[in-house]
Amino acid sequence: MAAGGFRVLREIGVLASTEGSEIRFSIDEFRGHRYGSIRKYLKRDSYSGPTRSGITMSPPIAAGVLDALEKLPAEPAALEDREIGRYAKRAGLMVVARITIYRDSTGIDLREWQDDVSYKGWTKRGIRLPYEKIREIISFLRQMREAMPPAE
Repeated sequence: MAAGGFRVLREIGVLASTEGSEIRFSIDEFRGHRYGSIRKYLKRDSYSGPTRSGITMSPPIAAGVLDALEKLPAEPAALEDREIGRYAKRAGLMVVARITIYRDSTGIDLREWQDDVSYKGWTKRGIRLPYEKIREIISFLRQMREAMPPAE
């Protein structure tokens, strides 16, 4: 691959998702920068590989998300949507961590929020993680934090 391109440096872990898909946690590199990645992958006859559904996080964002999740109970206390953290990605773009209820299922939603002159609202970049797997998610995020150098 060309120097400075995208590459997976380390696979951290996998969460089983729906039939034919999984959610992978990894440390990736793009243009010389390391980041944590959480991405949905398909495993089907017609296509196997990454989807557009996912999020990338710098070391400080991954640490912030980990800190927010570590404060949550093993079981969701109340069935209501609520924000648990906002983390600046760059000017006008944030990663927002939320507890969400969708089709009677509680999840952890990590999604980008854009607020600049061109657009204000949710972007298509993000992923929903099953709340019942919170202990595994925390473990994977801890491994991410250990594998990424702190921001300089």
